[in-house]
Amino acid sequence: MKVITAEQVHAALSYPALIDALGEAYAGEFKMPPRQVFLLDDDEANHEAFAVLPSWGSEFIGVKAFTYFPTATAPYKSLYSQILLFDRAHGAPLALVDGTTVTFWRTAGISGLATRLLSREDSATMLVLGTGNLANYIIRANASVRPLKKIMVWGRSREKAGMVCAAARAQLPHIEFTAVEDREAACAQADIVVCATGSHEPLVHGDWIKPGTHTDFIGNHHAVKRECDTALITKSRVYVDSYVNAMKEAGEILMPVSEGVFSKEDIVAELAGMCNGSAPLRQSDDEITLFKSIGMALSDLVGAGLVYKTAVG
Repeated sequence: MKVITAEQVHAALSYPALIDALGEAYAGEFKMPPRQVFLLDDDEANHEAFAVLPSWGSEFIGVKAFTYFPTATAPYKSLYSQILLFDRAHGAPLALVDGTTVTFWRTAGISGLATRLLSREDSATMLVLGTGNLANYIIRANASVRPLKKIMVWGRSREKAGMVCAAARAQLPHIEFTAVEDREAACAQADIVVCATGSHEPLVHGDWIKPGTHTDFIGNHHAVKRECDTALITKSRVYVDSYVNAMKEAGEILMPVSEGVFSKEDIVAELAGMCNGSAPLRQSDDEITLFKSIGMALSDLVGAGLVYKTAVG
């Protein structure tokens, strides 16, 4: 059984190849039982947790396991993650793959997949909200599927936004990068808006978004928190990675539902339907589309499987 490191994951994955693989997997047959998250202590003040996310398709069986210790101090990290990969045909163990790096790659890959499926093909300007580890992956994934000419980056720290721009500019010199402070003005310019933050309150408002924009919300996994307001939900064609995820953890969806202005039936489709052609996608150049992602085990399986196949040649 191979042990595949973070460095090997980075060497094996690229966009849009990972986006292609994700789209193919979600269009096909797969199984994905609900993820299980276990709190490690009965004390409500202690949020240490262990989680397992199983899935399988035609080639591989996999399970991602991760630990979350939010108060960890050096030399320890708050999050550790590994993906155990098995052969679907015989059940033999194949590899143990670094899960943290696969998660970065596949999370942004799903963003790129949603952009490919829902944004206008001529989308040229993107706004990225968030300057964390995902920002650079989001930029590269989206730039691989649309002819982007300008990318704006917003963060609570203008300095960090500038650092994200500098790193991305070195990789994508044909694109103009700008760190911005005015979210409203930036939203008004953007053809694509991707939000990946830890914000508990809406950062993107429906009144700011122009007709024809595609929006994508990645950062929030809480039922009573959200990255966009109700107005954006009600004026958009809404899509989700998973109905189960959305109706359990997506405050962007659940809060408008609690307000009585939105329902599960108003969600156009989940990712599988978007990929297999059974669901309608963008219907016009003027409508606003919104994709809400929580994260799915199949994406980890696809990423780890692609890494494994590359690593063994």
